[in-house]
Amino acid sequence: MNVERFSHQVVSLREQLLRKAMSFRSGDADAEDLVQETFLRLWTIRDRLDDHPNVEALALKTLRGIALDHWRHRQHELEQPRQRQERVASEEGTEVRDELEIITSIVDRLPPLQRQIFRMKEIEGLESGEIMQICGCSADALRQNLSRARKRIQAEFIRITKERKQR
Repeated sequence: MNVERFSHQVVSLREQLLRKAMSFRSGDADAEDLVQETFLRLWTIRDRLDDHPNVEALALKTLRGIALDHWRHRQHELEQPRQRQERVASEEGTEVRDELEIITSIVDRLPPLQRQIFRMKEIEGLESGEIMQICGCSADALRQNLSRARKRIQAEFIRITKERKQR
């Protein structure tokens, strides 16, 4: 099929294809892209179009196939971030559990008074006044023991995570 015949038989279907494409897609630019892609596909098989019994039906079928391909591609693109988020959340969940295990083991190795004060304050959420009554210590002693516990947990956590990354 030569250019003039292609233009007469295929390109003359532009308005009809554009209306059909607009029914598939919401935007004019997207519909125009679908029609242009249809023309390109038909142009690549132009030598076989002379023998085709219904070029109009072929053009509509090609347009429908292209629109479906585009829709599937968009669905796939929308699914990718969701899968990535699920994978990251799963990895983060594992990482958080690992970090929690490290912190728990560090807390378990603290001196008894620091361990008790840290657990009451940070885990059980008790107020300083309640902790002072239970432990029988002053406000200064409470602050000092809590500060030492936090510093030791932080230092040990950093040391252990560095060691794990080096492995």
